Amino acid sequence: MTATERATELAIAAARAASDVKAQEIIALDVSEQLVLTDVFLIASGASERQVSAIVDAVEERLFKEGVKAIRREGKSEARWVLIDFGDIVVHVQHQEDRTYYALERLWKDCPAIPLPEDARGGGDTAEYSEPDDGAIHLAGDAHR
Repeated sequence: MTATERATELAIAAARAASDVKAQEIIALDVSEQLVLTDVFLIASGASERQVSAIVDAVEERLFKEGVKAIRREGKSEARWVLIDFGDIVVHVQHQEDRTYYALERLWKDCPAIPLPEDARGGGDTAEYSEPDDGAIHLAGDAHR
């Protein structure tokens, strides 16, 4: 058994939304043979809690436009590891440090990867979402770089 076409389409839409806000290392795994609850895990990283939140918001917005609402969401208030369950797919958005520590890819290494289009693989400059480390308080849009 493999992931349904609909699950794959939703995963690609979610990956594109995450990529649009500069998510890093976006991967989709077909977990349909291992789990009965979902078909696809989409995993993405953010450089800061602010970016993790932006990725979550972008994914939820995009999938809402696709006619899908989250069944459950956990971890948004901490924005370190946010899990969003859409039924056919489960999206994991993790802070880069947590992604390295928990290594979900390694845990699910027996599951085949779902190929993502170039515009859905993430990357790009994350400076817009990084936290300044100069000790000052900055408002969104401040020119602190």
